[in-house]
Amino acid sequence: MKPASLDKLIPIPPWTAKKSQETLWAETPLIYSSHISDLLGCSAYLKLENLQPSQSFKYRGISLLVQLCKAKYGPSVHILAASSGNAGLAAAAAARRLGIKCTIYLPFSTRQATQIHLRQRGADVVAVGQIYADSVLAMREAAKVDPNAVIVPSYEHPVLWEGHSSMVKEMENQLSESPDAILCSVGGGGLIGGVLLGCKAVGWNDVPIIALETHGSNCFYQANALNTQGFTSKSRIFPPEISDDPPYTVEFNSEHAVAVPHLRALHSRALSLGATYAAPEVVRMALDHPAGVKCVCIADELAMRSAQLFADDHKMLVELACATTISAAYNYEIFWRLLDPESALSPEEKRKKTVVFVVCGGINISYDELTNYTDILEEAATREHSWRIVCNGTEFHVSKSCNARRLVNVPDQVGQS
Repeated sequence: MKPASLDKLIPIPPWTAKKSQETLWAETPLIYSSHISDLLGCSAYLKLENLQPSQSFKYRGISLLVQLCKAKYGPSVHILAASSGNAGLAAAAAARRLGIKCTIYLPFSTRQATQIHLRQRGADVVAVGQIYADSVLAMREAAKVDPNAVIVPSYEHPVLWEGHSSMVKEMENQLSESPDAILCSVGGGGLIGGVLLGCKAVGWNDVPIIALETHGSNCFYQANALNTQGFTSKSRIFPPEISDDPPYTVEFNSEHAVAVPHLRALHSRALSLGATYAAPEVVRMALDHPAGVKCVCIADELAMRSAQLFADDHKMLVELACATTISAAYNYEIFWRLLDPESALSPEEKRKKTVVFVVCGGINISYDELTNYTDILEEAATREHSWRIVCNGTEFHVSKSCNARRLVNVPDQVGQS
């Protein structure tokens, strides 16, 4: 079901995500990572969306949507959002920048540090209910009695994807040629919607996208599997066949001719990937992307280990949702199984490949939490000795004893480090 706010935002005037004085987001660096390039034996770049004003990519699209709300309804508009993290902080930061009121609804279980961050950005914070759905319900009830209120969704709106697409337009200017793949995390589809829209805008229809999420929070994987008969059919059958007793209910979206599974439960520590369903239009975009989208699921613990390695190498803390992408950067075997599943490339051919990892950012991380991952990883190692990876219906296992810091000789990049 679409958020109640969308009726207020239709029709949507044409917007451009081209960087200009009118946009609020920052143009983020695309840096060459010598650490990851040496590990993988190719040229690896990091798009540092963690450097946005709200510390995540979400600031791009949400700030654009908040701007639209103010332009359409005036300075008395009241922004409402239900979020326990990054979307709420992006809305609060954008509203403060524009001098308009913002209220964030979140469950009582939301960490105090997040609530403090939101208040520091000038937002009113309403803690209600035990789960996210309770907060959404309270927010919608409040919107009914506030004539100035507009609900800003976290990921399901075309203006959000248009804003997020600006990162790809920046990549086009920052790279000398198109990459051989873009890797990003995926939850409900906000980020990948922007990446797909951006690729279309700059003519990168031949660039494959590798979308990563965790086993316990994989609504996007389930949506793509459902609409391709378990990744076995290139022809789209609508409505698709549904297996007996699936872990989801199904909504049939005739507008975009896709089936949308709604997960019954989430079982992942990667809280920012915790959408129960993917945006139908983004599912359609993924199915139609000419170069294809590979949908990948990994274990929470693999993301934890990757977050630790990334902090050690690049001196940056990233939350698990972001580290899910980076997990492919810190395991040579996993990375090349995703990029070259047929093992057709020679070492020399691999060296010529260029990939971009979207470091999507996020505030759901602290030094103490990163340190605590060690105990979780040690306990998990006593139960399982390999990482379980699923990619487009194919499952494979990689030994945990595999050296993540496998070094490969790669020619130095002039002027980069």
